[in-house]
Amino acid sequence: MSDALLDVRDLVVRYGDVMAVDRVSFALAPGETLALNGPSGCGKSSTALAVLQLRRPDAGEVLFEGRELTTLNERELRPLRPRMQPVFQDPYGSLSPRHRIRDAVAEPLKVQGRWTAADGPARVAELLDRVGLDPSYGDRLPGELSGGQCQRAGIARALASEPRLLVLDEPVSSLDPSVRAGVLNLLADLQNDLGLGYLFICHDRAVVRHFADRTIELRDGRVISG
Repeated sequence: MSDALLDVRDLVVRYGDVMAVDRVSFALAPGETLALNGPSGCGKSSTALAVLQLRRPDAGEVLFEGRELTTLNERELRPLRPRMQPVFQDPYGSLSPRHRIRDAVAEPLKVQGRWTAADGPARVAELLDRVGLDPSYGDRLPGELSGGQCQRAGIARALASEPRLLVLDEPVSSLDPSVRAGVLNLLADLQNDLGLGYLFICHDRAVVRHFADRTIELRDGRVISG
């Protein structure tokens, strides 16, 4: 796909003698949701980590916005990392329990040199509002929020980097069904408004059918359909 936001070619990830990802290929267009579906241990999360270059693949190519990531060193990757952000399964585990929500959302702005004392707090309040949280929630610790609220805060933190790609690794699997629907609706609204591409890792076929534009089925590290 010549206009792909993300183009993965013959990806291989090994853990010792175990082939976790076996020559997986797919492409994701801007504004599209592509789901990786399959049972536990099929290679979904290993693929996600390799896409994010949080686990370097053993072979294959990962092209993001036309740039081949696997050949870049960490210094060369650094300016690209804000544009591809993860949202993880555990809403509490992805935020420090000792940091208030406003500080967690502000951290990417500070790390990337985009924080100013004049504009930073307003930007944090805007991000919280964007994900459906009252800005006053910024004064709370993660443990003072529900799971759904905490996941919304994690999404706000990811949006602070102004990404083009979100890698959503089981982002609603730990949430109650009613809360799950609200978070999925939020993600759909954000995609429509911001043109984000989603790589959506999920084991639940019903959720995948509802949320994804396309689905790739994985078994034992290999693509079996899609």
